[in-house]
Amino acid sequence: MPAPTSTGQALVEESVDDRVARLERRFGDPADPANPLGFRALLAADERHELLGAAGELLDAEGFGAELVPAALGGRLVRADTLARFLRPVFRRDIALGFGHGITSLFAASAVWVSGSPEQQRSMARLLRGGGRATIVHRSLAHGSGLLAGEVTASHRDGGHRLTGSKDMVINAHRADAMVVYARDDPAGRPGTGTHSVLVLEPGQLPPGRLLMLPRKATNGMRGCYFGGYAFEDCRIPDGALVGAPGDGVRLALRTFQLNRSLIPAAVIASVDTVLRTAVRAALAGRGGGIGGRHRPLLAGVFADLLACDAMATAALRSLHLVPEGAHLAAAGTKYLVPDLLRDDLEELATVLGATGYRRDGSPGDDERGALSKLLRDLPAAGLGHAGTAACQAVVIPQLPLLARRSWFRAAEPPDAVFRPGAPLPPLDLGGLGLAGGDDFLAAALTATARRIGDRRDLGEHGFALKTLAQAFTGELWKLHDRCREPAAGDRAALSSPEMCALADRHALLSAAGAVLAVWERQSGADTFLADPAWAVLALSRLGGRLGLALPGPPEACVDAVLREAVGRFRAGISYDLYAAPLAEEGGGP
Repeated sequence: MPAPTSTGQALVEESVDDRVARLERRFGDPADPANPLGFRALLAADERHELLGAAGELLDAEGFGAELVPAALGGRLVRADTLARFLRPVFRRDIALGFGHGITSLFAASAVWVSGSPEQQRSMARLLRGGGRATIVHRSLAHGSGLLAGEVTASHRDGGHRLTGSKDMVINAHRADAMVVYARDDPAGRPGTGTHSVLVLEPGQLPPGRLLMLPRKATNGMRGCYFGGYAFEDCRIPDGALVGAPGDGVRLALRTFQLNRSLIPAAVIASVDTVLRTAVRAALAGRGGGIGGRHRPLLAGVFADLLACDAMATAALRSLHLVPEGAHLAAAGTKYLVPDLLRDDLEELATVLGATGYRRDGSPGDDERGALSKLLRDLPAAGLGHAGTAACQAVVIPQLPLLARRSWFRAAEPPDAVFRPGAPLPPLDLGGLGLAGGDDFLAAALTATARRIGDRRDLGEHGFALKTLAQAFTGELWKLHDRCREPAAGDRAALSSPEMCALADRHALLSAAGAVLAVWERQSGADTFLADPAWAVLALSRLGGRLGLALPGPPEACVDAVLREAVGRFRAGISYDLYAAPLAEEGGGP
């Protein structure tokens, strides 16, 4: 990715808080039924199977496309974590809007930012900055969803490429101004190269009648997005369409998917933030201003989960800048675990909100329950289901035996800035990301932080619980170490066993624990809540429960402290993440 000048970076970074706050304000209170950009309007558009036009117009007016373009090419993209923050006001309201009018263009353009020619990069940058859209024609993957089924093949003859084949599920196929195609290479065409090449095309440049638009496919989730398709019939493509070298497709995908895998979970956290806020409102309304009974640990626990998810996702995003050789492991782990945690949280919150069997009847809370019901439909369609899990397992599992032998309990701790949200970062360079190998920096953070915690005497009333949890997770990493050393590297039968899938589950949970401990330890104290161990103790207790560790329940004082913060943030209109950002909604009163 082209690197911005230092002056350009300063200009981009200087205004990020203002840009995020302005976008949030302009979207307005989503729960206000009179808000033309609120839940009521978004749900009505979803029932019509379309995105809310006024929301797309707002994003265009805010120059959303420039957020996806590197600063060196006239855009605002310098930092992955900053982009995630800008996406949260969008995903807080509608995942489909975030994909259909948002990050799909980035996923398509990333290959161009990494390996495109100067002219390809300038052309794509002009397109996105001007409000145009790009779409991606994925390569076919085993265990994939409809988005990953089908194949387009590129043959090289008569001095150029010809495309044949079809993809039935391409988001924004009907209105994409550019398409980035991951095409399987004809094995007879270029022996010795990789299996896929990447091509960037504009539909209007293709020979008439050789590109056919396939009809829209109905989907249960993200109904507002238009999933159409393309069929290529011996379609000769223009010169200059190849991105990088022939056969570079898989390597480009492995690099650019690291951003995708970290960014999507980081953005979707904001969607669950909205549901938690609605559940807190409902619980307070039902108790005359207080929360009691089973709702106390439930709401506090979901809040702690969101902070744990944000710690892991933010560390993964920042590792793209600071630990490029090992970021692929953190990115896969984040995409592997965070969606599961968020789905579990939504199921818990549904017991408070009663969203099952949702119907719009105009009753109080109708729009909020509808937003939850819609979110439960949208998550699988957003690639946060089986296809994402299988792809991430394919990254993690083969590396577990190597990590056990070479990395765990041996690797150096990563830079502090990985775990300090908001700290300065060098510009994002997707081309410098490693494809495999490197150390497991989240495991290194777990063991190093646990060791320091064990020596501290200043942790207050929750110190003993935090030390107990840190020691338990370190012990569990030792057990994982011993079990993962058993399979020989490259033993396909052992690596494809159900046991290795279970070990990958445990590795993801241990990685999240490392992120929680490391982010908590590096709080400066300016935020007294995040600097207190209470949230970390509750988050780790819930992760430990998922691991099946024999641990005492979290101290009641931890639950109380986290719940007080959840209620306080609700009343102040502040987000349930590490940034505690102001939201455009009315608070819940004193």
